Amino acid sequence: MTFDLQGRVALVTGGARGLGRAHARALAARGAAVVVADDGSTLDGAAGEPGAAAAVVDELVASGGRAVACVADVGTEAGARTAVETALAEFGRLDALVANAGVLRDRSVAKMTADDVDTVLRVHLAGSMYCVLQAWPALKESGSGRIVLTSSASGLYGNFGQANYAAAKSGMLGLGSTLALEGERYGIRTNVIAPVARTRMTEPLMPPELLAGLDPARVSGLVAYLSSADCGESGSVFEIGGGLVARVRIVESDAVALPDPEDPAGDAAIVEAVAALAELPPGRAYPSSSAALARIMEAAGSVATS
Repeated sequence: MTFDLQGRVALVTGGARGLGRAHARALAARGAAVVVADDGSTLDGAAGEPGAAAAVVDELVASGGRAVACVADVGTEAGARTAVETALAEFGRLDALVANAGVLRDRSVAKMTADDVDTVLRVHLAGSMYCVLQAWPALKESGSGRIVLTSSASGLYGNFGQANYAAAKSGMLGLGSTLALEGERYGIRTNVIAPVARTRMTEPLMPPELLAGLDPARVSGLVAYLSSADCGESGSVFEIGGGLVARVRIVESDAVALPDPEDPAGDAAIVEAVAALAELPPGRAYPSSSAALARIMEAAGSVATS
């Protein structure tokens, strides 16, 4: 099966550089009209090159694509609204949101400031949510709305010096799962990617020989598919880079009983229960929080009625 995006309109945030630019190219090459939303900020979120989005649009149009630039800070509600309104004004519809915008303020917790936290959470997590809130009515009207959120390995597993970034990126997992549930009745499908690619974020961190194999274009084909009406996936997380893709799942082990709070030996039993969990293989993935909590709620109900 092949797919294309003819007649579809996609909004790519952070679309002027790195992964965002590669996503815009991949979407336009498959027939989508693309809104390249980027305020040209530097890597740490300071004012930068407001013409960066227009440069990408010029490239896409020169290649025969349809595209428009939007210089907006999607880390604000007003900026997110402007980006969505640009899509509707220019192309009359919106079918896909690729939430890619981000900044970096790497520091250990001992040196991190409140501004480092607020800036990173605002652009990555709040910015994605603001765009979703503004785009949701248009995605419902599309009938085949698609949302692609951007997490990272730091969000999945943590990384020294990136507590703010990891917190923002792990938030994409809960957001993506919830949007998949809420969007099902409207035909809106939401997925999360955790990409590894050569960008201005990774270039200072990785050796050149490794970066050579991490072309952002090797991520963007999947993003184009997840943005297409042909995509049936929803609620999934994909780690991707270097020509490989893997499905990521949160899994839970079997449950171990805890002692009654009135048990005089209860503290020792808690220690034993935690130790026992370390010996159990993880294995089960759950489709929703209610499904994951069902066994605990059942156990709680048994205690309440005993």
